[in-house]
Amino acid sequence: MSVKYIPVQWNPNKWVYDAIMVVAVALFLWIFIFIAPDVLNHNRAINPQIRNARAFGACAFFMLTIILMIGPLARLDTRFLPLLYNRRHFGVMAFFIALTHAFFVLDWYFSFTPINTYEALLSSNTSVTRLRGFPFEWLGLFALLVMGVMALTSHDFWLKFLTPRVWKALHFLVYPAYAALVGHVALGVLQDAQSPVMIASFGAAAGVVVLLHVAVALKERGGGGDAAAEAGEPGWEQVCQADDVREGFGHIGILASGERVAVFRQDGKLSAISNACAHQNGPLGEGRIIDCLVTCPWHGFQYDVTTGRSPAPFTEKVPTYDLKLVDGAVFVRSEANPPGTYVEPVPA
Repeated sequence: MSVKYIPVQWNPNKWVYDAIMVVAVALFLWIFIFIAPDVLNHNRAINPQIRNARAFGACAFFMLTIILMIGPLARLDTRFLPLLYNRRHFGVMAFFIALTHAFFVLDWYFSFTPINTYEALLSSNTSVTRLRGFPFEWLGLFALLVMGVMALTSHDFWLKFLTPRVWKALHFLVYPAYAALVGHVALGVLQDAQSPVMIASFGAAAGVVVLLHVAVALKERGGGGDAAAEAGEPGWEQVCQADDVREGFGHIGILASGERVAVFRQDGKLSAISNACAHQNGPLGEGRIIDCLVTCPWHGFQYDVTTGRSPAPFTEKVPTYDLKLVDGAVFVRSEANPPGTYVEPVPA
């Protein structure tokens, strides 16, 4: 288990981020439990156990919704990038909120069953052939298990131990988990909801997540230019125009292979490296150059854009790309150089 990892140290930004998150969660629960019951239930009395379970369930749903909104929002508008910095904290807290919801449910709905509580949870509803009667409990349990795995593997140790590729694939399970959570809510509490406010809010939240991801996909498809265009010889692809790259910033281009390349302008010269940070595949092209190094907007890892190497004593490396200009258009060689390879910058 002696796998090397680099801890991300605490700083004032983390404390402020987490403090705001805790206050927001507490405020949401307080409003849901003490202010909103009459609005959400049309004055139909419900007992405290059910109210608490719904409060924590709704909080977990909206927290996971916000988590899935942060990524596309940051790609559409760089002002949202600070929200990415500690998104793992958001995810871990969302898991514990969801776990609390599950405990409230088990304590109320299954506390008087003569059989094992967890066996009752899985066997009380088995109408898998009917949509409206589908066991929504299974969907919620799947989402909770995925959130638990993601929370447990959120530490950098697991990133190094599993390798970034496996770790990233594991954390992509958040999308089927969210789909299961939407089904859990739609087939569960919304079947009993009498307030249009609750139905509209849940539907709008899920719709916004889908629309944001579609918007990002359309932007990236149209932002790479003619990725298959050649610069007079095979093996070169156009990724952007030189004017697209601002001093001290990057521009992301997409190659025909689907790989993303980040082109940077530093001191009036252009360099190209892989867009994927070696830490957690963060988008380097959305970072900015600080002290001659591009800083990943997710967790602050830095790389020399001419070599793809992190400054000592860090050892992370990303691939670099050969680059050239043709009539103001930026072309890169389709095949990346080995991670850490120096490439002479091209005057812009």
